[in-house]
Amino acid sequence: MNYLWLALMVGAVLIGGYQGHLQEVADKSFEMTEFAVVKTAFPLIGIMAMWLGIMRLAERAGLVALLARALRPLLRRLFPDVPPEHPAMGSMVMNIAANMLGLGNAATPLGLRAMKDLESINRNPGTATNAMCTFLAINTSSVQLVPVTAMAILAANHSTNPSAIVGTSLVATACACICGVTTAKLMARLPCFKLPPPDISPGAAMAGDGATTTSPVRQAVLKPLQWWGMLILAAFFLFFGGLFVHAVLVPPTTGVPTSPLVRVVNAISLLLVPWLLAGFPLYAALRGVKVYEEFVDAAKEGFDVAIRIIPFLLAMLVAIGMFRAAGGIDILTGWLAPALHWLGFPVELLPMVLLRPLSGSGTLGLFTELTKQFGPDSLIARTAGTIYGSTETTFYVLAVYFGSVAVRRTRYAVIAGLTADGVSVIVAIVVCRAVFG
Repeated sequence: MNYLWLALMVGAVLIGGYQGHLQEVADKSFEMTEFAVVKTAFPLIGIMAMWLGIMRLAERAGLVALLARALRPLLRRLFPDVPPEHPAMGSMVMNIAANMLGLGNAATPLGLRAMKDLESINRNPGTATNAMCTFLAINTSSVQLVPVTAMAILAANHSTNPSAIVGTSLVATACACICGVTTAKLMARLPCFKLPPPDISPGAAMAGDGATTTSPVRQAVLKPLQWWGMLILAAFFLFFGGLFVHAVLVPPTTGVPTSPLVRVVNAISLLLVPWLLAGFPLYAALRGVKVYEEFVDAAKEGFDVAIRIIPFLLAMLVAIGMFRAAGGIDILTGWLAPALHWLGFPVELLPMVLLRPLSGSGTLGLFTELTKQFGPDSLIARTAGTIYGSTETTFYVLAVYFGSVAVRRTRYAVIAGLTADGVSVIVAIVVCRAVFG
């Protein structure tokens, strides 16, 4: 990350000076400073506070441990360094599930909570563990069942079948996830990425042991669920079950018709957040947890986490913004276009592919332009939608997640994330040509 950030900063100034864009570079640096702090970090405070409070209730009620126990065989293979009963297991599962359903506002706080839980067993503070790198490889591969945003752009441009990219996106994101995790596992074995000897100082020892003792003590005083509590939970589940069936069986009266699979995933995406916001506190209250006090106590942590990520977020977004303003993306496009054209890579997609790991909003703008230029049902637009729905803003994710736990030595996380992005792009192009070509 040190070399990458330096290359972006110095490259932006040199390219901007060569092309006469130094004023744009300077203006963009101040603009991105405001964007990072005022429009990104500050709004995250409220979201973080709310979801950390909800997660605390789930943890105190024993739901997180129950979820981790149910998925223990898979999690132990992916994260062998994390104790099976550790809260990090449940936090990671909930983050991955939120990402799969496209719940970005919920996924980020849950991911930051998972990073905090992983840091609690980190014997080398400031250095990413193997579990952290694997977890972020899964996040940057952006596993999604339905690319909701990409479908919305296609539908807004009057596509005859905006859900056509669901299958291609799922194939691309699945391949990206597999390759990202495989890369992380292979990189962890290389001598150059070997973890340093554990820090056995008193502070590090306390940090490593903190989360493993707190949660079981609090869960030990839970009350057994009474018969009337089970009736309340049954009524709660029946209510949401009815809403789910209605959303799936009754197609929308307006908009483009969708397939049953898309309606199922959309119904889950619509109902999951309200279900979590009401279900976790309800279950915790029925088990005797003081829900208001626990929620408020955990919500305080959201402010600390959001403030802690500001320097990391600021550094990365300013460097990316300056590089874009200097014309660095355009220069890379010009250099790579001839070779990629010879390989059969659609040159029209290159600016979007280069920008995707750096900026989500910028990529969305390019995708929208491609859709308008070539048509929503063209091969270019559908390939671009597949790429957008199966990749992630890798550097933003790394800056936010690692910044939340003050990790500066990211080891091979960048390599694993970019590998997942590259594989996703290649698979997207191949699959879209086979399906739509």
